[in-house]
Amino acid sequence: MTTEIHPVDHELVRAATDVARTRCRGDNHTMAAAARARDGRVITAVNAYHFTGGPCAELVLIGTAAALGAYELDTVVAVGDRDRGVVPPCGRCRQVLLDYFPSLRVIVGAGDRIRAVRVADLLPDSYVWADHQPDAD
Repeated sequence: MTTEIHPVDHELVRAATDVARTRCRGDNHTMAAAARARDGRVITAVNAYHFTGGPCAELVLIGTAAALGAYELDTVVAVGDRDRGVVPPCGRCRQVLLDYFPSLRVIVGAGDRIRAVRVADLLPDSYVWADHQPDAD
């Protein structure tokens, strides 16, 4: 498998880092995410940790984007609080991001190895949720 690399959207990394530093406080909010909508807007969100599971920052971001009328996202990144830097999405988030935005780019890596890859490259041979949906014709 060849992973397709895209240019890194450093503005998104800065936006998520700023939210992680200023809005993540305590154990309930430890991750921030930022995404660029197809129309150019940058949308941010934080996770909502709860011992029962709670949504990751990427999942909160999907809902926030929809609430703002941004249904197409181009690139996403998650950043940890306490200067942990870029954190790759968990398996559940990879699957959900792929289902919602199959052409999405995800920023992963650390330091000088930061890169943006297609979400499908993070979850090869995955289940495709749309495969079980009836044709929209």
